[in-house]
Amino acid sequence: MHIMVDLARHADEGPISLKSVAERQKLSEHYLEQLVPELRKAGLVKSIRGAQGGYVLAKKPENIYIGDVIRVLEGPIAPVECTNQSGEDCCEKTDFCVNREVWVKVRDSINDVVDSISLADLLKDAGNPESEGMNLFEEVD
Repeated sequence: MHIMVDLARHADEGPISLKSVAERQKLSEHYLEQLVPELRKAGLVKSIRGAQGGYVLAKKPENIYIGDVIRVLEGPIAPVECTNQSGEDCCEKTDFCVNREVWVKVRDSINDVVDSISLADLLKDAGNPESEGMNLFEEVD
């Protein structure tokens, strides 16, 4: 999420290097290099080649949702594995398991929340999107 929010915040600066994102977000550049191919493959970021190259968002921040990013990098959002399975792929108790129904509702609620928050919303919620080096995921006193 850090890389996506950073690209959104600095979108008007043109392509952004992973080195600058890593410095601002206090993350390993090597770690970010591992994430970017998946984000690119999913159509969330674009790479720009050349001396002034780097990365830009592939869509407007208001069209990229937190759920999209999480699913690309982490896979399906589910509190327990059986809520991502159906029929024969799930356990033999699926047809009468009351616990599974609770977890399905929890899964759906989580997905509803993360699919309702865009990168633009995170920037607005951060207060001053121009704050250099501000980390949106840091606790604020």
